[in-house]
Amino acid sequence: MRPDDVQHCGVLGVRLAITDYEGALACVQYAIQHRQQIRLNFCNVHVTMVAQRMIALMAALNDSAALTVPDGMPLVWALRSWGVDIHDRVYGPDFFALCMARSRALGLKHFFYGSTEETLSRLHENLRARYGELDIAGLYAPPFRPLTPGETDQIAARINSSGANILWVALGAPRQEVWIDQMAHRLNVPVLAAIGAAFAFHAGMVKQAPDWMQRRGLEWLYRLIQEPRRLWFRYFYYNPLFVVKCIGERLTTRRPDTLFHDAV
Repeated sequence: MRPDDVQHCGVLGVRLAITDYEGALACVQYAIQHRQQIRLNFCNVHVTMVAQRMIALMAALNDSAALTVPDGMPLVWALRSWGVDIHDRVYGPDFFALCMARSRALGLKHFFYGSTEETLSRLHENLRARYGELDIAGLYAPPFRPLTPGETDQIAARINSSGANILWVALGAPRQEVWIDQMAHRLNVPVLAAIGAAFAFHAGMVKQAPDWMQRRGLEWLYRLIQEPRRLWFRYFYYNPLFVVKCIGERLTTRRPDTLFHDAV
């Protein structure tokens, strides 16, 4: 599937791709084969709500080269309320695992950027144990501070010289989406993916919610129990606000087709 063929629908101003795991994977494959750069964003409630007040994030999510998929079930439910035929979310950590499993078949060459050296080391070890030989072009944990122009140049050169065809970026939202948006023109990698907590999950640093909680949109509760101090504001403020704003959009927008965007 060509990225240009994917339909989109807007939810609170965020242009979401109407696709599934296989469709997103097909877009990745097309981008690599045709050297057409795409930017994969896995959008949940938190990202959607931060984008309401952060122009740079909204621009990154809606860039013409972006494939912004609904990562959270509340976004899927919002899309369904407009009559969109979408059956499931495209969850970042699961899509990451799918790409690892299909690496050989698709000729994927990975570069992992973000998190910590410990997490990257454990991620590398776990991926090798689970999926066998993977073509890993590089791993880099940037410092927890703004990079100097010289450091940014060095990182771009390192990624470009690695020969990677997919760059996984785990800096946390919204930093990772904005970083990709700012760096994309300097990188020759066809696929740039803002992957959030996937590194921590697959490294075994953080536990994922059980499948039954994920299917019911309760992953936020599981994560809140794990990290209450860090996540309480995100969930208790943004989640109710998302519901209110979606209801408001649904009541004030009479024609659902006005939310659809032309494919990029």
